[in-house]
Amino acid sequence: MLQFITGLPEHVIGIRATGNVDMDDYNRVLIPRLEEMTKRQGEVSYLLVLETDVQNFSTAAWWTDFKLSLKNFTKWKKVAIVTDQAGVEWFFDVAKHFMPGESRGYKLEELDEALEWISKKDEEPEHEEIGVNELKETNHTRASNKGQGPSGENL
Repeated sequence: MLQFITGLPEHVIGIRATGNVDMDDYNRVLIPRLEEMTKRQGEVSYLLVLETDVQNFSTAAWWTDFKLSLKNFTKWKKVAIVTDQAGVEWFFDVAKHFMPGESRGYKLEELDEALEWISKKDEEPEHEEIGVNELKETNHTRASNKGQGPSGENL
């Protein structure tokens, strides 16, 4: 079963997988949220808390997951997978090198760290500004230092 995790920032989709997971779970829980988010913000930050064995996913669920991944390939901004399954961790470690955006894997005991990382919205770098007078002053200083070395000695 897939469950939508509430209480996350609006830029994050959180899904918890338990028990058996089938295509109906994707159609009812994940797909509508994913489509809404990509329309709203054009990118996806995704948290998957995998508390069931991957063998409990039906073939149709895996196929749907694969198609969703490809359809939204360029929209993945951040992906966090939380699981204690070594096989999933290994697969994710390999797959993340081919995925756009940032991806991280966490153990179930590291859920708090995963929540903190996936919730943090990357801020745009600040653009430095310089005033016209400061620019002129910097330019004047450079012009008056022509022919001098780094210590001010004449060349």
